[in-house]
Amino acid sequence: MKRAFITAGAAGIGLAMAHGFAAAGYRVWVTDVDAAAVAALPDGLWGTVVDVTDEPAMAALLSQVGAEWGGLDVVCCNAGIKGPTAPVAEMPLEGWRACLAVNLDGAFLTAKHAIPLLGRGATMLFTSSTAGIYGFPYRSPYAAAKWAVIGLMKTLAMELGQQGIRVNAILPGSVNGPRIDRVFADEAAAKGMTPDAMRKGYEDGTALRSLVDAADIANMAVFLASDGARLVSGQAITVDGFTINPDPQV
Repeated sequence: MKRAFITAGAAGIGLAMAHGFAAAGYRVWVTDVDAAAVAALPDGLWGTVVDVTDEPAMAALLSQVGAEWGGLDVVCCNAGIKGPTAPVAEMPLEGWRACLAVNLDGAFLTAKHAIPLLGRGATMLFTSSTAGIYGFPYRSPYAAAKWAVIGLMKTLAMELGQQGIRVNAILPGSVNGPRIDRVFADEAAAKGMTPDAMRKGYEDGTALRSLVDAADIANMAVFLASDGARLVSGQAITVDGFTINPDPQV
């Protein structure tokens, strides 16, 4: 049975990935900082409470995974936070650093300590964002981190390719759920719009006039880990309904 490890896997995109890989026949081990969410995981999913920015904790956890499972076939570096909402001139340094710590350092630490568990045919996936190719007004630390994640992914795809390990990034657009509702509320306040108008602006800013669901991201992750994507590596793949206007305004 193949084995998948997913950070921030107890809710949102990560939980959808966990369900997707479990349905595809994988054993799934997820992490999250939310102890209640980990405790509520359905039977069949392994879960550990851990902060992805804590290197000793991540090293110890992945060593445990290796000892119990013997290795991994899929690693999803998925943990992220939205960070503060403010123009760059007003962005607090502590908010900038906190956002980069989770979104970028967390991805780096997960990859660093998971690599020894991967063998030929394994896959590593990073959750970036369309903010990582377009930018994101008022969300500079988030956009910067997600751009950097793509650079990390492409570098790892080069470093690990000779070992037969594929590395890709998935770039979600706006994903339905409580997190995007908070994002819309904060951005609407910054732009002098209502949250409903902000949501409609993002929907209308896609060719398919729709936000995406977490299951859409999970479906792409399972595909990228499959033999059907055996020669897909080093790619930043959007799942966004095709963004044609990344910055909705009134």
